[in-house]
Parts: sequence; structure tokens; C-alpha cells
Amino acid sequence: MTARILIVDDVPANARLLEARLAAEYFQVATAADGFAALRLAKGWQPDLILLDVMMPVLDGFATCRRLKADGLTHHIPVVMVTALGEAAERLRGLEAGADDFLTKPVEQETLLARVRSLVRLKRMLDELRLRGDTARALGLTPEPADVASVAGARALVVDDWAPGAQAVQDALAREGIVPGHAASAADALWLSTTVAFDLVVLSLGMATEDPLRLASRLRARDATQEVPLLLIAEPEQRERLLRGFDLGANDWIVRPLDENELRARARNQIRRKFYQDRLRADLGQALQLALTDPLTGLYNRRYLMRHLAGLLAAGQPAELSILLLDVDHFKTVNDRWGHAAGDAALRAIAEMLRMRTRVFDSLARYGGEEFVVVMPGVGLEEALTAAERLRAEIATIDFTPMPGIVHPLTVSIGVACAESAEATAEDVLAAADMALYRAKQAGRDRVAAGTSV
Repeated sequence: MTARILIVDDVPANARLLEARLAAEYFQVATAADGFAALRLAKGWQPDLILLDVMMPVLDGFATCRRLKADGLTHHIPVVMVTALGEAAERLRGLEAGADDFLTKPVEQETLLARVRSLVRLKRMLDELRLRGDTARALGLTPEPADVASVAGARALVVDDWAPGAQAVQDALAREGIVPGHAASAADALWLSTTVAFDLVVLSLGMATEDPLRLASRLRARDATQEVPLLLIAEPEQRERLLRGFDLGANDWIVRPLDENELRARARNQIRRKFYQDRLRADLGQALQLALTDPLTGLYNRRYLMRHLAGLLAAGQPAELSILLLDVDHFKTVNDRWGHAAGDAALRAIAEMLRMRTRVFDSLARYGGEEFVVVMPGVGLEEALTAAERLRAEIATIDFTPMPGIVHPLTVSIGVACAESAEATAEDVLAAADMALYRAKQAGRDRVAAGTSV
């Protein structure tokens, strides 16, 4: 995973150390020596994550974070505050300023990378939803987003087999207006999560009779809970289990002995983010049903594709973006032999296969007639070619029966292109993919061809 990381520290040696650590993991890194420079860079460069020192002259980390979160151009960027201060009061102050997490100096390499990767994954998903929402609003299909709602009435599930600890967490959440539930076992947690729509799961890593990480994995694998924020409670010596928890998809953490105010702040931030994510999904779903989907296949239509692709490229996020342009081979034969109803059924079958075999943050569109487009953010040309070859092979397995007793093979030719230049336009990358598709057709169909990067 690559991402843009902005390091803000007025001590050059500290900034160089963090820069070297992140660059060694192939992250793109920029540095700023003060809060004002950080604000300018954040707006222009649009990093995926900001590592922000607390103790800086003139504009300290707390004030810088508040300004970042108050600006519509930067409020969505995760902020991790880095400080030599380990007191709960300082962590609470940072969380209330809008920080997503705290790291204490000296920063451990594994902890740093775990938090960076976790927050970048979350931002990428939210960015995709946000950009799709921006596209819908530009077309007049959804209203401007409302202010973040109160967390009062939100539901949280506390999973812990130590009754006094679970009760303390429930009491703290209740004082925030959150409605808590309790599960003393993995079985209870899984059952409750299928019957109640929780907005947060608080999971203790100190459970004595069960493996809480296995439960975390199962929660992330289930449709009902895969997007629910997961907050881990750990003992001080459970650092390795915390890191493993982030690998499994945990969102946040807190260490015992618990500070109630910090717990409430972390729970509040996670629930608000979920509410924001839920609202983005709901608004987008309503808008797309109105005007941006193809009625036959249920995929996006060309109108949405062009606007969304242009928005992605204009935003400069992510650094790479690939396009797959698919054309159904010999499609006219299907219509001529068995009628347009059979042709429609073939297109629906291919669209469904594309849905099942692409990532959740890829965009699928019916480009026109028998052509489809897959937009793959954050994917270079080689990875896109591998994905295209996999899709080509999967589509060839479709059991298409235009008439009872007749099986007709469906194949596609695919052109692949990658946008690597900051000047690339939607038209440029689609034209490159179209040229690649033409070569795939000329070479005999049912194959993948690469276009030039633009």
C-alpha cells in the first residue's frame, strides 16, 4: 500500500527520522516545519495522513488540528498527533481537537506502520464515497451534507467476559448518551450483532476464555458488522495483540487503566465517522437510483462514469488509476439469433459477474451497447492487467442459455490503460483503453491488451 504522508515537526531530526522510516516502506512523504506550513501543504498536496507534532511554537499541534478539521478541504484527512506527552489529559485534548489517534515518542516502527495503514485504508474508502457524493451533488441529485449528528441514541456492543470491566465501559458510554449492550462470549456477540444494528463494538483483548482476535476477524467477515467501528481495549503488555488487531481491521484502541473521558471521546469520534459514512452511502444510493444507473444492468451509466472519472483525476487521488474497457465478443450474433431479450440477459449476466469479481471501491459502468468500464483507483498497469485477465477468464465461465437446451459461450475483449500523469483527463485514459481494446479485437478477441500510460 502506498500513500501520501505529511510529517509536521519543528525539529528537523525528528522529521527526518519519521521520513526515513516511511520512505523505506514506499510511502510518499512531505514535511512541514510549522503549523502554518502544514495547513498550506495539506490543502495543496492532499495527503492521505498527517503525522502532527504537538509541541510547536506559534501554532501548536492542537490548534493546527482544529484548523485542519474546520476546513472543508482538509477535514477528511486523518491526523495522528505525535508527542512526548503521555498523559491522558493531553490525549483527550487532542481527540477533542479532532485527532484520530495519538502516538508517543519515541515512536515504535511497528505501531507507526499499523496505524498508518489502518487509517489510510479507512480514508481511501471514505474518499471514494465522498467523491461519488460530490459527483452526485454536482449533478443536482443530492443535497449538501448536513452537520455531523449527535451520538445520543447510538448503539454500542461491549464484548468482555470480565463483568466489572464490561460494566465500567457500559456506564461510561451511557453517560455519553450511547445505548450499550453486553456480550460475555463470542457466540453472544455474533448473535447480538445479527439482531441489532450496532454503531460501535468495544472488544476487550483481555478475555480469559476466548480468543478476541478470532472474534474480530469474524466480525469483519460478516456483512452486518464489516463496516462497524471496532475499538479495542488492551492491557499495557498486549502491544503485539493490538498490532494484530489492526491488521484484522480494528479502528481504534485504548489501554487500561481506562480514562473514562478518553474512552468517551474515542467512542464518540468512531460513531460520528460511522454516521458520516452511513450518510454518504444513503445519499449516494438514493441519487444513483434516480439518474446515474443503467436500468438494464444496474451499473453506473456513461453520464456518471465521465463525471466521476474526471473528479478522480482532478483530485489527484490516488497516485495511479487504471481503466478496464470491456467489449462483448460477437454480441450481434446473440441478438440476431435469439432476439434482444437474450442479448439483454447476456449483458445482465456479465454485469453481475463484474460486480462479484471487483473490489468494493472500484466503479463499474455500462459504457454503451455491449461495452463496460471498470475504474480501479490506486492500481498500476501491471496489477490492472492481472485483474483484467482474471475477469476475462471468469466471464468465459458464465453458463449462458439463450434458449432451453442451448448454451452459448460469452467472451470479452479488454483494453487496459493507466493514468499516471497529473495532466491526464478522463477522455485521455478512455481513449488509451479504447486503442488497447481495438488491438485485443484485432488479435483474435477473448484476450487482454495493454494501452500506453497517460
